[in-house]
Amino acid sequence: MTVKYQVILKISYIYILTNKNKSTLYIGVTSDLQRRIAEHNEGIGSKFTQKYALKHLVYYEKFDNITEAIHREKQLKRWSRLKKEELIIKLNPDWEFLEKDYS
Repeated sequence: MTVKYQVILKISYIYILTNKNKSTLYIGVTSDLQRRIAEHNEGIGSKFTQKYALKHLVYYEKFDNITEAIHREKQLKRWSRLKKEELIIKLNPDWEFLEKDYS
């Protein structure tokens, strides 16, 4: 008997938030970027994002499935602050807040 598995692809994202002074970074993963950013802005995000007022999206990547996104999130979390900044600058050289640009 052959069992076939179907992989359900669901678009997912990794994202980087910062505060108004751009002094702290937070990396997260979600399957609904718009909803998750809204949650952070409403204070529903993690304790860390609440403590440091991390509400501004400065970077994101889109993936075909959550497994890839989680793998990338873990990779980025191991990076130094400098390497994360270099990544952000490649996509967003002026560190503009991208809240309206991800849809």
